[in-house]
Amino acid sequence: MASDAATTPPFIEPLLESFSRKRLVVLGDVMLDRFIWGRVNRISPEAPVPVVEVERESLYPGGAANVARNLTPFGATVDLIGMVGEDDNAALFDRVLRADHIHTERLLRVADYPTITKTRVVARQQQVVRVDHERPRPLTTPQIGEIVAMLEEMAPGLDAIVLEDYAKGFLSPAVVEAVTGLAHDLGILVTVDPNPRNPIAWRGVAAVKPNRAEAFHEAGVADPHDALPPMEDTVLARVGERLLEKWDTEHVLITLGEKGMMLFSRSGDRYHIPTRAKEVFDVSGAGDTAIAVFTLALCSGATPRLAADLSNAASGVVVGKLGTAQITPQDLLDAWKNHEE
Repeated sequence: MASDAATTPPFIEPLLESFSRKRLVVLGDVMLDRFIWGRVNRISPEAPVPVVEVERESLYPGGAANVARNLTPFGATVDLIGMVGEDDNAALFDRVLRADHIHTERLLRVADYPTITKTRVVARQQQVVRVDHERPRPLTTPQIGEIVAMLEEMAPGLDAIVLEDYAKGFLSPAVVEAVTGLAHDLGILVTVDPNPRNPIAWRGVAAVKPNRAEAFHEAGVADPHDALPPMEDTVLARVGERLLEKWDTEHVLITLGEKGMMLFSRSGDRYHIPTRAKEVFDVSGAGDTAIAVFTLALCSGATPRLAADLSNAASGVVVGKLGTAQITPQDLLDAWKNHEE
């Protein structure tokens, strides 16, 4: 099946330029990603574990904040709504968000809540260990009201909302119902990156983007792990159709790892996008990149197929970088042109 994107290359650059005129809200579980980079030359005499000699440290926005981080290089205005504490990690989190031009004014700050932080120790491009600091909790009714008030205030200039679920407690059925109800009334596009550990009825949103494991879990179908091409995979097709019905959504975009992506639409259209990744160094944050670019393209007027094509190209770029990487407009344009050639 031919891509409509392949017949419209002259429109790619103007489309990417239009991204800078969009305003989006990313709402969900936010966290600080800390990377400790080093080398391993010996095993500890205290225990059978490697000794990592630290060379440098890096801080990045994580979770829903990484989705926001993948939007700002395109010039879009991005507000982040999530929950942080009033601890040292919250101060570090603020600093890295501002460095990426992400608006922090709408974060909920809670005194007795530890800012979610994931610390990864990496040596020779391999993750040695990950240490998590978190204590998930649901939002209170007053906090949900505060979020709705924020969205009502921003609504006149808002183009899209991304709901990013890492199952850390921020997105509950009550929060989702309030946000999607408001968005529906105001005609604001809503997309979702779901998490199967948090069973929420994502009904009525424009698109949901699960990975293959999440999709099969949500559809209640056992994955046979067949090596079939996606367009010939009847079980995958059944999963896509079930999710369209279950979530009452216009589109389901399933990421398939090395097999690319599969777009299912309520119209009955099915579209497979082969992976564009040449080398895979790190899949951390690839799903965040995918939902960010897909949403930005959709709210900028791209067809669902073209939005999926661009999302797939963007993901192919970031998996070739180590860590939770960003993609720039030039990265995306280069990836697109190289594929077309």
